[in-house]
Amino acid sequence: MIDQSSSALKTIVSILMFPLFFQGAFIAFAWGAGDPGWLMLTKRIFLLLPVLAFVASCWLTIACLLSVIVRPNRQAFVTALFVTWWDLGKAVAAFWGGVFYFVLSFIAGLLGTLKVAALGLWALILDIVFLPFRVMRNMGQNIVGSKVPWVAVGLMIFWCLIEATIFTYVTSPLVIDTLSNITGEQLPEALVRLPLFMFLLIVVLGSYAVLATFLDSFKSKKIYAILGIAVIEIIVMMVEVVFLYREFVDSLVPWLAQYSEDFELGMFGTLAISTMVWFGIRSLSWFLFAMHGTPPIMAFIQGKHSGTGERQPENREKHPASPKKNHTMELTVNFIQRLKGEIDWIQDKADFVLGAFMLPPLHLVGAVVNFCTLLVTSNHLFEIPFRSMREVTNTKKLLQGIEKRNPEYRVLPKEGDRA
Repeated sequence: MIDQSSSALKTIVSILMFPLFFQGAFIAFAWGAGDPGWLMLTKRIFLLLPVLAFVASCWLTIACLLSVIVRPNRQAFVTALFVTWWDLGKAVAAFWGGVFYFVLSFIAGLLGTLKVAALGLWALILDIVFLPFRVMRNMGQNIVGSKVPWVAVGLMIFWCLIEATIFTYVTSPLVIDTLSNITGEQLPEALVRLPLFMFLLIVVLGSYAVLATFLDSFKSKKIYAILGIAVIEIIVMMVEVVFLYREFVDSLVPWLAQYSEDFELGMFGTLAISTMVWFGIRSLSWFLFAMHGTPPIMAFIQGKHSGTGERQPENREKHPASPKKNHTMELTVNFIQRLKGEIDWIQDKADFVLGAFMLPPLHLVGAVVNFCTLLVTSNHLFEIPFRSMREVTNTKKLLQGIEKRNPEYRVLPKEGDRA
């Protein structure tokens, strides 16, 4: 079309379509298809958007200049057109500076995230290292501050395990011989010891339970209960003396025979010494720890809450459950709580980095949009450069600004209008 026109018309058309002479070369240079990878990436990041904005602004400037003929206030419009080009220059500078600003903000945010992750990992490592010490500390605090006598309970269980182990070792040959005579086969010792140990552990715990119940009956002064439990306690004593403690006395006979000639202890002497041994061991263990350790164990077996065997009334309103202050993973829990408290700061930091990423290209887009609004309304829509994302995202405020500057352009519906 340009070649077929006259010389004057050709000159006018060339002036009106002057972007055609350079836009292809500019865009090809900014695209950098034949350049090395690093140079091509650099051009596409720093030059492609500015070149496209410049080409689009040239075409919109042509349209604005053509509309000057029909505009009433031509001088102000041309001045606004020059200001729009000035805004485009500021937008390009803000775009380049914003790219570096985003890189720095992203690196700072990444370092902050790595710092938080490193602190969390360090807190977790310290918690794992100091976990045994904290468990011991919490156990000590629970033992000292609890109403349950855990020391007595622990000693009670430990002593019952020792007694059950000793009695298992002593009575295993007798039990194996008895069962072998009944079944006619020789039973393995390992097969007998575990059930025998569990049985004897129950017997030892039961003997202390009977003794505790016997003393409680004395405190309550219930005659019939005292007599009945006394009979049970005598039977328990006879069973333990005959089947368990007698073996201790039999093991002492060779030692006693070394210091006397023709030594014969006899059945009565053996049972008498066994009874005294049972009484002495039960008395010592009872007054040392079993007196305080047996009631909590009985309450636990019975499913009751207190060591006295009585259920404590539940009153959650008056005594609400207090949260535990001592955590096993104390540092990790404190770090998580602190991270939850600073979640607003983290969100603001993320929005800040996101805004730093979006604002540089939006400067160029806003500058091109200003050319479009200048052509339509003779005013700018945006103020370049942007200070924050709120200046871009608040569209309603932007449209209200257009209506204030140009009352004849009604963009937003009034409150009385219906859709």
